[in-house]
Amino acid sequence: MPSKERLYLFDTTLRDGAQTNGVDFTVADKIRVLGLLDQLGVDYVEAGYPGANPTDTQLFAEEHPAKARLTAFGMTKRPGRSASNDPGIAALLAAKADAICFVAKSSAYQVRVALETTNEENLASIRESVAAAVAAGREALVDCEHFFDGFKEDSDFALACARAAYEAGARWVVLCDTNGGTLPHEVEAIVAEVVKVVPGDHVGIHAHNDTEQAVANSLAAVRAGARQIQGTLNGLGERCGNANLCSIIPTLLLKSDYSKRFDIGVSPQALADIAHVSRTLDEMLNRAPDRHAPYVGESAFATKAGIHASAILKDPATYEHVAPEAVGNRRKLLVSDQAGKSNVLAELERLGVPVDKADPRISRLLDEVKTREALGYAYEAADASFALLARRVLGNVPDFFDVERFSVKVERRFNAKGEITTVAEAIVKVKVGEETLLSAAEGNGPVNALDLALRKDLGRYQPFISGLHLTDYRVRVLNGGTEAVTRVLIESADETGDRWTTVGVSPNIIDASFEALIDSITWKLLKEGAPA
Repeated sequence: MPSKERLYLFDTTLRDGAQTNGVDFTVADKIRVLGLLDQLGVDYVEAGYPGANPTDTQLFAEEHPAKARLTAFGMTKRPGRSASNDPGIAALLAAKADAICFVAKSSAYQVRVALETTNEENLASIRESVAAAVAAGREALVDCEHFFDGFKEDSDFALACARAAYEAGARWVVLCDTNGGTLPHEVEAIVAEVVKVVPGDHVGIHAHNDTEQAVANSLAAVRAGARQIQGTLNGLGERCGNANLCSIIPTLLLKSDYSKRFDIGVSPQALADIAHVSRTLDEMLNRAPDRHAPYVGESAFATKAGIHASAILKDPATYEHVAPEAVGNRRKLLVSDQAGKSNVLAELERLGVPVDKADPRISRLLDEVKTREALGYAYEAADASFALLARRVLGNVPDFFDVERFSVKVERRFNAKGEITTVAEAIVKVKVGEETLLSAAEGNGPVNALDLALRKDLGRYQPFISGLHLTDYRVRVLNGGTEAVTRVLIESADETGDRWTTVGVSPNIIDASFEALIDSITWKLLKEGAPA
């Protein structure tokens, strides 16, 4: 059997991914992400642009030992000056990095309009910048910006830029679909022409996702001969993002068209951690994870139709293209008004609710789910509320506490500085056993105030909920008019990293929110084994 070719992974989450709207990395964040990527097994980590901002300058001022090659990003020398007299080149050479990735125009139109220089000067900038990095003992890479658009316009010049980088000593010549408008068949045809000029084991692909083709374009480039893929975790990046490594890596390892031909630095053991890596990054950035993301999303292995669930219980391969455990995900059979008994049994098993499959109360539970979903509840997205409903039908949910009453007041007033501010205040009266507790709290909104008041003092149960906090709050109005029904979904987490979702439904948004809050706390007490 012929030996496999090596395919290299280049992560630019910390550089190109940092251009995502709303994403800002601190130095500590970047070091933490570098650690995640190193554990995953990528070959290169492009950590930033030294000299462009204080964060990246500080990051590259110190050594950061890693198995991956730490890469600094910057521009080739400016037209009209030498590489030795260019402050940008000086900052890159001073950076404590294993490799330097230069960005260079490879489109005659961009050279003429954006740089306002000549093709010859652009080629000289590429050659001299690469030569300076190589002379300093650094591995050099060149991102050929606008390469595919440039190739369509003037293929000779685009190829000349790639050739200049390679002949000057660049380890990698990376073809960039900067505007993200190139399609897979175009990428495959153009890369096939490039590898006639630059050996494929020196060619990389950097795809943007403006037509939802970045992953497909990356794989097309590999089929045509490229042997490095650039991308980001969760597809972060400017505009519509970059090629998503959380989709590319599992495909390379789990799909035989690629796994039989190529070795990558990510092991099957590390692949089983990729869902955790994806969600950890979202948590760091305070972003809600994409539930429908391939491989790593919460819904990637979720099944709603009862007939599908029945087949999955017999053999998961009936509706799953890979095993969820391979990427650190899990199978989820949703409970909804479309669900059958198979969904209910499978979800109860996943949630750790003991049940006899022949128990007639299972049919009662299924009827109850369908009745409540007709009222507006959504248990497919609220696993903890479903588990509580199931336990109540099966008769095994303790009465930990009773809420006797609550009130919420929202007041708009002037503060001590004379500024208008809005304050929400909540009061909750709770009975725990024979003890009656009254708690009040202020919050930045009525639900926040209610949450704080409810969790402020639960008597003997307070130690069990000390690590509980809300991580997401979603509201949907189910119908219009004066009798509108509101559904509230609350995602909670605790000190162990465990997450769960609860649901509340009411014509009153506060009441719906409170119902979801009660379920969240009850589920936490139940899973902690709190005494009734």
